[in-house]
Amino acid sequence: MSPFESQCNTAFTSFVDGRSLPAQGQSIPLVDPATGKIWAYSHVDESAVELAVGSASDAYASAAWAELAPAERAALLRKLGDLIASHAEALGPLESLANGKSHAATAAEMRATSQWYHFYASALETHDDILRTVSRTMEAQVIREPLGVVVAITPFNGALSLGSWKLAPALAMGNAVILKPPAEAPGSSIMLAELALQAGFPKGIVNVVIGDAVVSETLATHPKVAMVSFTGSTATARILGAKVAGGMKRFVCEAGGKSAHIVFEDADLGSAVIAATQGAFSATGQTCVAGSRVLVHASLYDAFVERYIASARRIRIGHPASARSHIGPVASRRQYDRINAYIAEAVAAGGRVVLGGAGPSMDPELAEGFWIEPTIIVDVTSDMRVCREEIFGPVVTVQSFQTEDEAIAIANGVEYGLAAGFWTKDLRRARRVSRRLQAGTVWVNTYRAINLRVPFGGFKQSGIGRENGLEALDEFSQIKAVVTDYGPAADPFAH
Repeated sequence: MSPFESQCNTAFTSFVDGRSLPAQGQSIPLVDPATGKIWAYSHVDESAVELAVGSASDAYASAAWAELAPAERAALLRKLGDLIASHAEALGPLESLANGKSHAATAAEMRATSQWYHFYASALETHDDILRTVSRTMEAQVIREPLGVVVAITPFNGALSLGSWKLAPALAMGNAVILKPPAEAPGSSIMLAELALQAGFPKGIVNVVIGDAVVSETLATHPKVAMVSFTGSTATARILGAKVAGGMKRFVCEAGGKSAHIVFEDADLGSAVIAATQGAFSATGQTCVAGSRVLVHASLYDAFVERYIASARRIRIGHPASARSHIGPVASRRQYDRINAYIAEAVAAGGRVVLGGAGPSMDPELAEGFWIEPTIIVDVTSDMRVCREEIFGPVVTVQSFQTEDEAIAIANGVEYGLAAGFWTKDLRRARRVSRRLQAGTVWVNTYRAINLRVPFGGFKQSGIGRENGLEALDEFSQIKAVVTDYGPAADPFAH
């Protein structure tokens, strides 16, 4: 069997020590969000945890990995990046079947993801230990060392791309990694592990365990696991983080968001409308940084809403395989029901839907899919749940404000602090507001401009630690100081 045949199988199993495990344990149906029909199954087998941890521990300690020079690890990372790019057209549909994104979007996402491996290869090649003079005869060497076995728990909306935010720097620093994708989205992670093997990584350095919350907790609390990197909901991050911290392990997480997108009175209105459209509705709104709260100065409010509706109406909803589709369905029946419940509650509380709010008319073959139109809700107040809680779907609220202070108070008035954005032509305001917003990333006159060179993470209940940028290398390593004295020992008891 070729290393890529698993993408066509009807059953996905955990991938450990360079091979797929037998199909056993609980069988989870995988439902195509475009049709509502089962297309495959994944198997949740708790016994895979011990096998994966053992494989990763052995591989981490082996000479084949531990004795690799940084340049050799960098070469493997570059090879893996190239393989991901060359298999983008195969990886993309696996992601689309898990999250509903268009094939064009996921294939492009795969090609972009390859750059993470090249970036951290370059970082590894240029990284040097730090030498510091302590005294005339003493010096200290400050070095980064790997942590050991790292568990990377990934989300359904980007199991491979967001998983690579963890995998690339973790491998660069010399760790072994166990990927734990959702049971509903295993395909791309398994293929990633197969590609790592083809690139030349030793068996066991990249394992995949398919699992549920129980499997995640078992992995995270295993005594041989040194670190957990998690992307998912804030509620889950709190529970898991407490257990990981209780074991004195490293915990990094990127959790929920409810990002504000502010349009001040001096904004470039046309650009702001375009950015607010893509910021809220890209990937059918299933992104952690979705600009789901648009705040508009009262003087521009009516004009903005009119143009915003017109802009969102241009979005074409359709089957992910269609080249005409801008966005596809939401990922699951659970998400579909949850999103519609938020819309209904907002209307009951006094909100007014000015666009969307229902499923679009679809081909009869797609009628059972999880389709939700881009939805814009106005006449809302900050105390409504639709304005306070992460919906994770194509739903955006639009509020007006009178002053800069009011806009910042509304923007900061939620428990989340993942991202924020605002539009202004005033350079002083740009500097002032960017520092007052409580968010790990603030975009000025742009939105959703995520770049691998820029650290990413949350304030408040949106996360701990940072991914991307050189800062991620610190998260996936531990610092050791080696202090050497070249002079004679000083005797404090000589006199």
